[in-house]
Amino acid sequence: MHLAYPAVLAVLLFCVGLYGVLARRNAILVLISVELMLNAVNLNLVAFDVWLRDELHAGQALTLFTIAIAAAEIGIGLAIVLLVYRNGGTADVDRLRDLSERADAPKGAAGSDEQDEKDEKDEKDEKAEAAA
Repeated sequence: MHLAYPAVLAVLLFCVGLYGVLARRNAILVLISVELMLNAVNLNLVAFDVWLRDELHAGQALTLFTIAIAAAEIGIGLAIVLLVYRNGGTADVDRLRDLSERADAPKGAAGSDEQDEKDEKDEKDEKAEAAA
């Protein structure tokens, strides 16, 4: 088996995953794209392990660790996405402003309540315009 076949497949998988991370707005699809990228790396690790005929099979062992880390990452990521969806009502990455700090007023500062009310009013106006 030539090394080029799994390497080209890994590059294609990684490119699809990179496109998904950069172009998608849904957090679940971004997580799936990250998993595609990790699987492309795993494919390269195993292919090079077989090609080099490593007696210790270090590439396959590292792949198992990568799979375990990816499983933990997707579990924590899905928990965060579900919590954000439950609190905010959307899983759109661009619309998540609750986790970012404001540059104009820190939490608990004077005037931040007024800013919150303005933000809520703006969101309601946007929803009304979208519905019309």
